[in-house]
Amino acid sequence: MLGCSAFIGYNSGMDFAAELTAFDLPPELAQQVQKWVAQAADVARLEAELKASKLKIEALVFEIATLKRLRFGTSSETLPADMQDLFDETLAADLAACEARLEALREAQASEAEAPPAAPPKRARAGRPPLPAHLERVEHRHEPESCTCGTCGQDLVKIGEDVCEQLDIIPAKFFVHRHIRPQYACRRCETVSAAPVPAAIIDGGVAAARLLAWVTVSKFVDHLPLYRLESIAARSGVPLARSTLAEWVGRIGVALAPLCDRLIELLLEGTVLHADETPVAQLDPGRGKTKRAYLWAYRSNTLGADPPIIIFDYQPGRGGQYPQAFLKGWKGMLMVDDYAGYKALLGGDIGELACLAHARRKYFDLHQASKSPVAAEALRRIGELYALEEQARELSIEARAELRAQYARPRLEAMYLWLVQTRKTVADGAALARAIDYSLKRWPALARYASRGDWPIDNNPVENAIRPIALGKKNWMFAGSEAAGNRAAVIQSLLATARANGFEPLTWLSDTLEKLPAWPNSRIDELLPIRKQQPAQA
Repeated sequence: MLGCSAFIGYNSGMDFAAELTAFDLPPELAQQVQKWVAQAADVARLEAELKASKLKIEALVFEIATLKRLRFGTSSETLPADMQDLFDETLAADLAACEARLEALREAQASEAEAPPAAPPKRARAGRPPLPAHLERVEHRHEPESCTCGTCGQDLVKIGEDVCEQLDIIPAKFFVHRHIRPQYACRRCETVSAAPVPAAIIDGGVAAARLLAWVTVSKFVDHLPLYRLESIAARSGVPLARSTLAEWVGRIGVALAPLCDRLIELLLEGTVLHADETPVAQLDPGRGKTKRAYLWAYRSNTLGADPPIIIFDYQPGRGGQYPQAFLKGWKGMLMVDDYAGYKALLGGDIGELACLAHARRKYFDLHQASKSPVAAEALRRIGELYALEEQARELSIEARAELRAQYARPRLEAMYLWLVQTRKTVADGAALARAIDYSLKRWPALARYASRGDWPIDNNPVENAIRPIALGKKNWMFAGSEAAGNRAAVIQSLLATARANGFEPLTWLSDTLEKLPAWPNSRIDELLPIRKQQPAQA
């Protein structure tokens, strides 16, 4: 007798009934077979629905886990991620306060008791690092009240010194520079002479260069909006209206624009660039609301001999025409993510480098959501590639290229074959399938870095440059206009470049604002916040 499985592929219709008559089965058996086929069709349909439901549930669980990590998780993506106390600072403060109270209680008990109690055991502390050597030292010498022995009266002899250091600070201190220029007259010539007034960023302005720099750095590095700076000045009895501070920032942005233009020229001389973008809100006066603009970020190659340069380009949208305009005529390798706006740039004179950190992030999110062993294996393989990069951090370009050719390229080839084979076993539409498809689709660009010693493995350098901007957006709220956004981009470019080159932003900007008004354009490179990098040692 025919089994039910023989009829799985049939539907209970007239065609099947016609074919069933060819077997010349008894009516009762024919009806039973038709019933089996109908049941088999129902089972197949339910299995398909169950499979689709599982895929949908898996996708939703993955999406929820990703959103939770972005909202509540740590910024680190190490595997496994150690849980961190969200209240570490509060806990440390509470422990210190408890220890102080306990110490006070012990001292009170000791004073009340007749015999002094044994000293309580002190908590072991890690060695404290020395205070920075570049800080100014103010010495305070503490001599004893008498230089004679209190027991026998003999003169005391110095045998050494006990030196301890404390860190102190002078908060923002406002003071006034009073410039006095005596005027001298010649009675015979009837002329008057006096010392010339030096050029300034704001002619006749009340703010000195250091105050202008403090306002700028506070806003764009420390993320303090102008109304907070207004209140800080008010505590010292100094009236600084918000409108005045805004005017200063605008004039500083215009004055620094030539420096930023020169930085862009130097950036585009490089043959490897990082690029990324982040949204910012811009006021839309016509509607009384805000609209979305974008800050495009470009960074020089971290593995080359060029100094670090970071440029922000403020644009009203996210279209591909903006990076095309910025990089017009440029030739080289561009490290970008998978955003479609960059696609028109790639090919011809511009080659593509893909970010391995983006590919890794998809496996990390999947492992966090479902503990997928396949995702764990992908993370392990990618971790080996990053371990090689850590070994090559201080190597020369040639030595790094040799290390990548010997160790990284074989691992990349093995990982590609593993991904191809693993993808055959994963259902379409699953979160794991999407993660693998992303890697396979971009694999040539992902693995391309290993063919040279001066190509980066990921886009993290420019993402790290954007991260302070993302923090500041919560305080700035929005840009008042496109012109204001462009001025902010100029200032942020110079300050970010200064920090990347090891300059203290306030010191560099104060010095630059003081020199800039009278500085010759032919020597503008001397004011740029860049240092020539030393070549890496083999």
